[in-house]
Amino acid sequence: MKSALLAAALSALMLAGSPVLAQSTDQTAASSLVQSAVADTLRPADEVARDPLRHPAEILAFAQVQPGQRIADIRPGAGYFTRLFARVVGEGGHVYAFVPNKTAERENPRADALVAAYLNVSRVNGDLDAMAFDQPLDLIFMSQEYHDFHIPRFGVDVTKMNADIFQALKPGGLFVVIDHQAAPGAGNTAVETLHRIEGAQLRKEVEAAGFIFDGETAAVANPADDHSLNVFDEAIRGKTDQFVYRFKKPG
Repeated sequence: MKSALLAAALSALMLAGSPVLAQSTDQTAASSLVQSAVADTLRPADEVARDPLRHPAEILAFAQVQPGQRIADIRPGAGYFTRLFARVVGEGGHVYAFVPNKTAERENPRADALVAAYLNVSRVNGDLDAMAFDQPLDLIFMSQEYHDFHIPRFGVDVTKMNADIFQALKPGGLFVVIDHQAAPGAGNTAVETLHRIEGAQLRKEVEAAGFIFDGETAAVANPADDHSLNVFDEAIRGKTDQFVYRFKKPG
């Protein structure tokens, strides 16, 4: 009997110290923080109203956002995701609101409002194909923006941009991209006319920079979208078929 009790006690101690249990505990804590961030009463009402279409909890979980991380939100706009990231990473983490030089005049004020509201957010300006940060990052996030950087007037070398993103991440760091799906075979030919890019094209470009494809989620997919309309067309605006890809830097 004593031997059985001793074995049970040892087993319990081993389980308590197991990496699997620790990982599960961390995931549960992160999930709780994500839910709290989404429920934050300080979020603007217009952003909360978009939640049923944007599924923020699912996106943050897929992006594996956790306390203490350093995250760059590329061209954050009004800060829909920046606000959520800031709440989850907490005091020990940091969020960089990266505003391209090309659009800084009109977008800096919105980024500065985020900096004023969150102590762990800072604005960074630079060229998209020359991005750099003061510390290696855990996550670089880009929502509905990648296709724009293929538009000639932005003047971005997308190959160089992906290489810079790769360089800015820690080994094992993640690059998460959300964008509007284009029709099969469209590649990047609809980026200016419809503001869409084919997911397969984006994957090919990002993987060419050295990233490993690490998964996708259908959280914001819409099979009813036939990919023929401009994303700003009122018939589809806010309800486009979107892909969400996660890429990992090896290491």
